This record gives sequence, structure tokens and C-alpha cells, in this order.
Amino acid sequence: MDSLSFDPLAMAPALPGEAPLAMPVQSLRSPPPVPADRRRVPTSPHGVRLRRIAVIGGALALTVFAAYQMYLVLNAGGLTTPETAIIALFVALVGWIALSFTSALAGFVSLVAGGGWGLGIESAGPLPSVGQRTAILMPIYNEAPARVMSGLQAIDEALQATPAAAQFDIFILSDTTDPDVWIEEEAAFLTLRGQTGGQDRIFYRRRPANTARKAGNIAEWVQRFGAAYPHMLILDADSVMTANAIVRLAAAMERHPTVGLIQTLPVVVNARTLFARLQQFAGRIYGPLIAHGIAWWHGAEGNYWGHNAIIRTRAFADYAGLPELRGRKPLGGHILSHDFVEAALLRRAGWAVHMVPALPGGYEESPPSVPDLAIRDRRWCQGNLQHMAVLPARGLHLVSRMHLLLGIGSYLTAPLWLLFLLTGILIPVQAHFIPPDYFPHGRSLFPVWPVVDPVRSMWLFIGTTAVLLAPKLLGLIALLLNGPERREFGGATRIVAGVLIETLVTGLLAPVMMVTQSVTVLQTLAGHDSGWNAQRRDDGSIPLAALARRYWPHTAFGALLAAASYVVSPLLSLWMSPVLLGLLLAVPLTALTGAVAPGAVLRRAGLLATPEERHEPEVLARARALMADHRGDPTHAIRHLLADRALLAAHRAMLPPPRRPRLDPLDPALLLALAKIDEALSLDGAIASLSRRETASVLLNDQGLARLADLADAPAR
Repeated sequence: MDSLSFDPLAMAPALPGEAPLAMPVQSLRSPPPVPADRRRVPTSPHGVRLRRIAVIGGALALTVFAAYQMYLVLNAGGLTTPETAIIALFVALVGWIALSFTSALAGFVSLVAGGGWGLGIESAGPLPSVGQRTAILMPIYNEAPARVMSGLQAIDEALQATPAAAQFDIFILSDTTDPDVWIEEEAAFLTLRGQTGGQDRIFYRRRPANTARKAGNIAEWVQRFGAAYPHMLILDADSVMTANAIVRLAAAMERHPTVGLIQTLPVVVNARTLFARLQQFAGRIYGPLIAHGIAWWHGAEGNYWGHNAIIRTRAFADYAGLPELRGRKPLGGHILSHDFVEAALLRRAGWAVHMVPALPGGYEESPPSVPDLAIRDRRWCQGNLQHMAVLPARGLHLVSRMHLLLGIGSYLTAPLWLLFLLTGILIPVQAHFIPPDYFPHGRSLFPVWPVVDPVRSMWLFIGTTAVLLAPKLLGLIALLLNGPERREFGGATRIVAGVLIETLVTGLLAPVMMVTQSVTVLQTLAGHDSGWNAQRRDDGSIPLAALARRYWPHTAFGALLAAASYVVSPLLSLWMSPVLLGLLLAVPLTALTGAVAPGAVLRRAGLLATPEERHEPEVLARARALMADHRGDPTHAIRHLLADRALLAAHRAMLPPPRRPRLDPLDPALLLALAKIDEALSLDGAIASLSRRETASVLLNDQGLARLADLADAPAR
């Protein structure tokens, strides 16, 4: 980062004047009373109950029919214990995919019929006027500052070109723990202000203690500044949104005073590795169908995905304060997957929660590799399993409970699929090694022959596979029927080829992810906390040796399954070949999909391309250009500050109030750090002696900074 050139004495405060807003913790046992003006939800779609009956009832009917067919397949001679278990597992799993199918079918109808923009939000035309203030919140945690600030500058420049510019302020809410990244954040923030002239509209705050993680970060802002902003737009560290989308969301909140939250559909962009490009392409092909489907039957009882959404600040403050869950981590303590719970609490209090999937202009990025996805999934798994304690909360809407239940199920299905697979192997193993009982009911003239109906079994397998793949097919058909959109993707041939590639590769990766998620669920239930790791957002390259260490158990498990199935029956191993092949190829698959080169090859061939990639939106192009212009390498926080005294002065001005003697607790890390600095013979010696935690404590202490500055200026001892 270049040295800053500004007068620190003339620097505008890093934060505006405080406007406190109380945010009481909500009880899961006693719901708040719903005011009379919110007992009716005027924005709920007409006939939403019938829509839910169609989607949920259709899924139940499919599940019952499939379960009965499985019963007929296995009950030729009475059910054994493994057969009973496999029917129970089949019911749970087929119910899951049946609901996905009926919801996708609803999305297909909505898309093809032109389901509207939702809440009267138009995607184009003159921008509506906005009279209320909105805070754009960017919570960050050990992220690359250049990436964050480039995106925010692109957003700010776009907003400044609109008549509503004066109604939007930007807050960078840092929970960063790495001191080097922290100081780089401050320098990047000051540079951002200087480049945009945003001294009165772009603000920065770092929390010394990141209590309750992202949820606590946002809650702290609400309690300090929330009263000044009727709305807050939540971004993620990789989020970028167009001014068109932001202004229309703010205007929609003003038009609909009973709406508490509006969630958009973020589009994945900037993918470079093969894995990320697969995610980007799949999200763009199937995402609109899925999102339109859930919006069609969720209505005013929508969900919240944690970012690219606008929220009514006072409603959030009054009713979305998260309680701590009873018990120890990982299932107790602060709620990690806070967004689902916050949406449920808002709806419980009578506020509508909507998704508007057809409003364009919201973007995000994807994890670059399978291991990076697994790291994120581990945190999400823990957070979603915590919802088991929230599920029985009193006063929640039935659809809100479904959101929580589906979130839990999205991770429990992995071990259920694994159990289903192993139980399916156990049945022929049992028949192979244990002689059947031809007279299970005692002596009889007629034996009971243990026969499985092969024809019915084949059709059941075909039908289940069809239901599983139907959302992909429906998404493809809906896109092909949309001429302008089809051309934006490069034409029907490239779209179909891309779908085939995506289906093949993700099909091979599915068993790898199944095993990984199963282990994650078991570890979480066994008491292992996921921690909080920053998301890697660059390329996904990982040394092959590291991948081999991580995925050799998957390969060994695949080899064991292959051997067991072949011993029982070569036909069984052939039937299981997609699963076996994915597990046996776990290491080369994760290496290939995490590399940039295969993705680049497909991109040059026009495959897996998306409209945003072929015709980059202006805000994304601007963010990318700003990122490319970034100069400078991260350096040690202390050296960075002492080499740029203007930055040091600005840093001191941004420090929180000092510790109050005998009132605030002592910081042992600071006391030890000050002692080490006093003992050091040089600045280099002091820096080398400090741990990362001690460095962060010194950076928060004006006295420690002064001692370091003196040490830097003093001749070597």
C-alpha cells in the first residue's frame, strides 16, 4: 500500500455520531405479542396456501408412492431388519428429493409463465425516489483489504451517479484478528475515502473482541448506530451489488412498511478454477428455477441467506436479538447460522420476509475448490445443526420451521445416503452368507421364497433418479425456452454441453462430498467445534501431497466398498460404479477441479460460460480494474505503521477508548507485550518477540505504540 498523503489532524472521524438502538435478546420460549397492524400480511401472495398444499402435498404423495413401491420390492418374503432399515432411510431421502422436485416444478411454472418481480419491484426503467437512509454494511474477517475496498468503491461510485446517492452510507465492520491485515484494512479504508471523497459517507470500525462472530458484529452496529438508518443492506466480503438493485430494494422497503426483510438471489461470478466455474454455471442455470420455486410458495414467509439482502433496522433490533443456546459448543453457545433464525424471529413478530429472485444486480463468489467448500461447510454444518435447539421455539410460523428443518436436513442427508448405501450392500451380503429361512412362521406346506422383484426395482431406481435430476432438466428447459437469455449463454449447444459436463463432474464429486459431510456431521455431534476460519477466495490450487493426505481415506473407503460389492455380486459393483468411481478418483478429482487451467480451457471453448462472464456488468468490471490497480504487498503491522506516520496518527485516532483503571479487566497479552518491548534491544527484536495476539493488543494501546515509536527512533543498543 502506498504511503498515505493527508493531514491526520484534518481527517474526518472514522465513524459518525452514535445513534443507539436497543436490541433485546429474544426468548425462544415466549414469543413477543404481534401488534394489530402486523397480524395481517398484505404482501403475502394471493392463494399462497393453495400453493403450499400443491408443493408440500405433491411431495408427500410422491414419497408415499415411492415408499410403497420400495415395500413391494423388498417384501416378497417378509421384511428382514436390514430391509426395514432401508425402507425407513428411503422414505427420509425420497421425501427430501420429492420436495426439491415439486418446488422446482413450481419454479418452472413461475419462470415460464412470467412470475413477476415480486413486491412490485421492476428491474429496469427510471429509478424510484428514495427518502429514507440506508446503511450498507460490509462485515469482514481477515479478508484481503484490496478485494473488499475495490468492491465497495465500485458500489459507491455507482451510487454517486444516482439521484438517491445522499441516502446511502457505507460501513466496513471489521472483526479481523490478524494484526497485519488489520493495519492494511485501515490504510485501504483511508485510501478509499481519499479516492471517493467519502469522508462523510464511508466509515470503518474494528471490534477488539469478535463476540458472537458475524451476528455479533452486525448487532453491535445496530446498537450503536441503528437508530439513524431505517434500513440496512447486508453484504458479504465477496459481495458486489449494482446501484440499480440497491436503490430499488430501498424504495421497496419504503413502499411496503410491513416488510422486514427482502432477500435477493446473488449470482456467482469471477470463477477461475474448474470447480468454481461449475458452481457458477450451475447456480446460473438452476438457481433462478429453484429461487422462483421457493419464492412462489414461501410468499411472505421467506428465508434469509445472510447477505445481499435489505433489512428494516428497527424490526431487526426489536425482534431478532439472538439468544445463546444452552449447553457447550459446538451445539450450544452463540448461533453460527444466524440468518435462518433471524428471518424466523422477524416473521414470528409479524414482519414479512420476501425473496425477489428476479431482481438482477447482486453478485457473490464461490469457494475455489472442494477442500475450500468443505471448510465452509463445516462451519455451516455446525450452525445448521444448532437449529435443532431453535426448531421447537414457540410462535414460529410453520414455513419458518420448515426452513430450519430443511437446513438441518441439508447436512443430515449425507450420512443418511451413506447409511442407505451401506444397508443396501448389507442385504445381499446377508443373503450370501446367511441361509434364508424358508419357513419363518413354523411348519408349513409352502415355503416362503425370498425373492426381490427385479422389474419393479429397476423402475423404482429409474423413477427416483428422474425425480433427483428433474430440477436440472427443468432449469435447462426453462433457459432454452427463453430466447434472449439463451443467446446470452452462447446458444443451446453450449448450454447443453455445459450441463452435461457439470452433471458428470458433480456426479463424480458427490460421493466424495457425501463422505466428507458425513464425517463433519459425526464430528460436530461428537463435540468438535468448527472454529472460525477466513474463506479463501483466490485460486484453489493445493499441493497434490496435501490433497492425498486429506482424501486418501475416501479412496481407501471406495476400494473397500468396491471389493465388498464385487465379492457379493459383480452386478452390484456395476450398479454402484458411479459412487465407487468418484471415491476411487477422489485425489485426482479434487486436484483437477481445484486448478485454474482446466477452467481456462473450457472458458476459451465457450463452455460453462455465463452471461456475466460474456458481458461483464459495469460494477464488476470496475471492481476488477480497481483490484488490478492495487499496489503494495502486506507487511508487518508495526513496521507498516512506523514507516507511515500519517497512517500511525490516523490509527491512533481510530482506537477505541482506553481501558478504565479498576473498571475494565486487564489484558494479560498487553502486559506481557509491554514487558517484552521494554526488554528489547531494537525494534526488530521487539517485533520478533511478540506473538500475533500480543501484537494486536499493542496496536490497541496508545502507550505501547509510543514505546515502539521511541524504540524505532532510538539508536541500536
